[in-house]
Amino acid sequence: MNYSFEYIDIILLAMIAGFIFLRLRGILGKKTGHEENTRATFSHGFSTKKEEYQKIDGNNFDEKAKAVFLKGAKIAYESIVTSFSSGELKKIKTLLDKKVFNEFNRVDKRMSRYREDSELSEVNRIAASKSILVSSELLTVLEKAQQVSRVSGGAFDMTFSSVGYLYDLRASVQPDQKAIRESLPAINYQNVLLDPTARTVGFKEKGVLIDLGGIAKGYAVDQGIAILKQAGIKHARLSAGGDMYLLGDKRGKPWVVGIKDPRPAENDTRNTKEDTASEFVVALPLADVALSTSGDYERFFIDGAGQRIHHILSPKTGKPAKGIQSVSVIGPDTTTTDGLSTAIFVLGVKEGLALIERLAGIDVIIIDDQHRFHYSTGLMQPAKN
Repeated sequence: MNYSFEYIDIILLAMIAGFIFLRLRGILGKKTGHEENTRATFSHGFSTKKEEYQKIDGNNFDEKAKAVFLKGAKIAYESIVTSFSSGELKKIKTLLDKKVFNEFNRVDKRMSRYREDSELSEVNRIAASKSILVSSELLTVLEKAQQVSRVSGGAFDMTFSSVGYLYDLRASVQPDQKAIRESLPAINYQNVLLDPTARTVGFKEKGVLIDLGGIAKGYAVDQGIAILKQAGIKHARLSAGGDMYLLGDKRGKPWVVGIKDPRPAENDTRNTKEDTASEFVVALPLADVALSTSGDYERFFIDGAGQRIHHILSPKTGKPAKGIQSVSVIGPDTTTTDGLSTAIFVLGVKEGLALIERLAGIDVIIIDDQHRFHYSTGLMQPAKN
């Protein structure tokens, strides 16, 4: 299908509805010492120029809403397609939108822990007793998850489900210390044995459960972007929850992306209800780059002791990580930024910033539990001579 056009902006927002698509509950594991010697190199750079946040006017968009519940994952999508051309372009909007949506659905069917018929669920059922042959795609994502685990010293760990499943945030349920203590030994990404040559996965220990919710959503975005590129699209914004890729720029200017205030009620300085600018505390002008945000404000409850119980778990305690409200990572692909945003949340401000400074082509904005902002050096204004 060859159509001549220059611009399509596509925004695909994945919203939580029931069990969200490949939900990110937390990261468990323990440090191994690999983080001091590991350095990842990425080919993409990104703009760090500061610009004032500009809210996009919804009247400029051709909007169409979808509410689709996928069996097992139950996701709701809202799809907005904007074109700057006419004619034949209108005929392919729906087709492209459907192809991207179908790709998200396909990744979910393969990598969701919440679908009994998924390939990942089969691995979780069998791999402790014998190695199991898996698809090249699943193996690739598992290898990427282990790479992020190694570079973060285990702060990101795809085996967190052994404790994560004990939490039910919607029902305000958390496990007691005894249950956590009994489940923690199964949390170790090194218990997952990957054989790229044989294309198999095995578990060292019983009780190990893999959950790719902390990385597969980013992978789905990258796959969606690949579809758009194949269609000849050079300018698009594709988002699934907190994971986003910005393809090209927007009409010759950077995309301006706002980072949400993790405590808007506490920091609200608006004069009127119509003033929504304070919902965003950072504005980033970006192009050809991925952005992922992890925070403690999307899925949580306040327990009887007044503690915020959220989905990002500490590998040392099996409890929600403390010290940070929000982490936003900028990098070359959404698979990488998805995993790193959670890892840094778990590591904390000091160790998280130290990790980012060791990685080429990656930057981060951290909002700590005192609502203070911390930036990696790539996002700082250059010193004046």
